[in-house]
Order: sequence, then C-alpha cells, then structure tokens
Amino acid sequence: FNCPLVFFRKRSRRVTARVLFSTTYGLFYVSVFHLIILCGHCKKLAPDFETAASRLKGTVPLAKVDCTASPDTCGRFGVTGYPTLKIFRNGEDSSSYDGPRSADGIVHYMKKQAGPNSVTLRSEADAEAFVNHFDASVVGFFSGPDSTQLAEFLKAAGVMRDHFRFAHTIDMTLGLKHGVDTESVLLFRPPRLSSKFEESVLRFTETVTTHTLRRFIRDNIFGMCPHLTNENRDKLKGQDLLTAYYDLDYLRNPKGSNYWRNRVMKVGYQFASQGLSFAVANRRDFVDELEEEFGLGASDGGDMPFVTIRTQQGFKYTMREEFTRDGKSLERFLEDYFAGRLKRYIKSEPIPEKNKGPVKVVVAESFEEIVNDPEKDVLIEFYAPWCGHCKSLEPKYKELAEQLYSDPNIVIAKMDATANDVPQGFDVQGFPTIYFARADKKDQPKRYEGAREVKDFIKYLKREASHIPVVSGVREDL
Repeated sequence: FNCPLVFFRKRSRRVTARVLFSTTYGLFYVSVFHLIILCGHCKKLAPDFETAASRLKGTVPLAKVDCTASPDTCGRFGVTGYPTLKIFRNGEDSSSYDGPRSADGIVHYMKKQAGPNSVTLRSEADAEAFVNHFDASVVGFFSGPDSTQLAEFLKAAGVMRDHFRFAHTIDMTLGLKHGVDTESVLLFRPPRLSSKFEESVLRFTETVTTHTLRRFIRDNIFGMCPHLTNENRDKLKGQDLLTAYYDLDYLRNPKGSNYWRNRVMKVGYQFASQGLSFAVANRRDFVDELEEEFGLGASDGGDMPFVTIRTQQGFKYTMREEFTRDGKSLERFLEDYFAGRLKRYIKSEPIPEKNKGPVKVVVAESFEEIVNDPEKDVLIEFYAPWCGHCKSLEPKYKELAEQLYSDPNIVIAKMDATANDVPQGFDVQGFPTIYFARADKKDQPKRYEGAREVKDFIKYLKREASHIPVVSGVREDL
C-alpha cells in the first residue's frame, strides 16, 4: 500500500475499507470528505492536503474517503461533519486531527506524530541536535530506565506530543553542562529566540505529572516575546497581546529578524509586570488579517514594523507613529495605552447620513448609540452582503420593521458584519445571526433561535420585549 493519498469517491478505483485501515504503516492520516464538489470547506482544504501528502510521501501516508461513496466506512468511525480528519496508528483509530490545516501546518504536525512520544538521547551530540531546533524542546534527565519520574514523563509526553517536542535520557552526564545533578526536566526555548532579556533554559522544579508538566510548559514555552505564526496564534489569543509585524524570516535572515524583536523586548521589559504580552510576526503571514481587522495595508510602515494591540475583550489599538530604532515611539505608545489615552481602532462603515427607513442601519461607530440605547428594545440582524439566507430574510425582516415602525420602544436593525466590528457579547459565526438586546438588559443580549417568519418574530417580541409591542399602529395584548 504505497500510495500516500487515497480519495474515495464515486467512479474512482474501489479500495476497500479493510485494506485502507489494515495498512502496514504504523501511522496513517485520513481525511474524510463529503462530496468534494458540494462541500466548501473540503474544497478549501483539498489543495493544502494534496501538497502535504506529496511532501510527506514515505513518512506518513495521507488518504481521503468520499462519504457519499463509502457511507459504511464513515459511519463506522462516527463521521458526521465534513471534512473530518483522523489519525490512525497500527490500523486503529488513534485520535481526531486538531492541528493546522495549511500545507506547512499539516506537514509540521504530522512529522511530530510520526516519531516516538519522546526521543531517546544517547549522546551529547544527540542532545545538542535535539534542542537546536526551530521549536522549543522539553528534555528529561533521569537516573535509569526504572525511574518512576521517567515513567510519568513518558506518560505526559504521550498526552502532549501533538503540541510539544519531548526527549529524555538516562545518562545524567548529558545534563552537566546545564547544571543538572539530579533527575530534572528542562525546557529549552528555540535558539533563534535567545535573548539577554530572559533565560533560554528553564528548570521544572515540581514532581513530574501530566498536570504539573503541562502547566509548566504552557506558562513558560513562549517566553517574553514569541514568534507569532498561524500555527500558534490560537494559543496566544487569550491574552492582551502587542504584536510587531515586519519582514521577519528566521530561516533566511535570523539576525535581521531579531533586530526589531530585541527592540520590542527592550521596551517591553519595562512594562513586563503590567499584564501585556508581546510577540513578533511576519507581516506577509497576516496581510489579510491586518487589513481586515486593523485597516493596515501591506505598504503601511514601509520597512519599519507596525504595531497592534488586541485585548482579551477584543479591543484593538494601532501605533500610528513610525517605529523608531531607539524604541522611543513604542515606549510612548505603551505609556499612552496604560494611561488610557489611546483611542480604540474600530472597523466601521461611515455612519449613514440618512437612516429613516423601517430597518435601522447600524455600523460599528453607531452600535452603542442605537443598539445599546437603554430606552429601546432592539432586534438586530448581523448579515453578509453575499449571504443567500440573508437575502431571503430581507423582505420578511423589512415587513416586520414596517409593522413595528410606529412603536417608539422597539428598533429593528441590521449590521453588515463583514464591514464592521461585531462588539463583545455578540457571537457571530454565520449569517444571518440575530440578537435581541432588551432595554433593561443591554449587558445580556439574547440570541434569537426561532423561526424567521414575520409572525414568529412578533410572537417572540411579545414574549421578550420590555414594553407591549405596537403592531401596525395597534397595541397588542400580551
């Protein structure tokens, strides 16, 4: 079975499920696709999956299954959504794939999967080669094969191997150069990110368990100023984060990449105790996000970094002053941020000059005034201009607004969620998404989950509104 990529679909060469899942490869990666022509997410993934399959040929076979042609196979493994990605080991369903879906991300993730949970180090050369890596390394030094701490370390490595690199040795002399004289676990940050502002090697001081080791790695692996990538961005999102974007390339120009990082760290070191985290990123990796989320074009900043802050609450700030080589402009930006003097960046369409229609048009800049008006109950639709369901809803939504137009206490509104920032508290993952913000409960907007006929909306408002609705000029009884 030497084909690294198998796609099961109608009119393709038949390959049985038994052959697929009894392959002699120890590790096997399967992407379960719904009919590729119909599934948009499958079509988006397909090119990256094909590229990754070619690059992983001979290391990890990748395969595809068309669930319209092999429903029994997909049902056997509990597949209900598409695409579903699974990892098989020794012919058995090992785990769901939850790694990145870019070609680079799939290759990087699956190469990690291909080896042992923890690499055995037998010489100083082994140890040097392992820690001299693009990513961080976790290395355990143990007294012998029967060590209880080694057993716990290997157990933890098995649980966390998807996300971190592990190695171990039972030759304690390999740790002498790092001051290791008893059983220890060390975290080696990537050499490319070595800096005088922080330690490059950290020692784990607790008893080894999966829980304690996971917490130690999570709290220390990124350090003061990590390299933000598409692969680790989700791990860094849950904090207040300042990011400097520039032409960063640690493969071709590590010295130049660290030139600006060192300046970020020098200034950031002064503010390290104030709850803000720092990162650097290659601007080319985030062009769409920077334009979409911060209004920054590819040419903004020229050769200088441009700097953004995104908080846990979703507040966004951009440094408009040019990043100076002495770091003073960044220092002023941070002083203004912590003093509360910065104006938040909000992606917003212009506030409409005329807004007298039955459905009020809301933009990010007018959201607070209209939707959070404490005197009004507001039903707001978040839509996308290209959304077919939104277009189908439009005449019904307009009719609802016309029927309630004379009610001074209820506002029917809509906002283009692709052109305006959606405020905190409103979770918009698809279109249309509708929320009700009651006059006396603006801090508790409620998602509308009902049917979308006019009568259904009116029935809902009768039940949820703070005032008795006036429909078509006639006050309705509850």
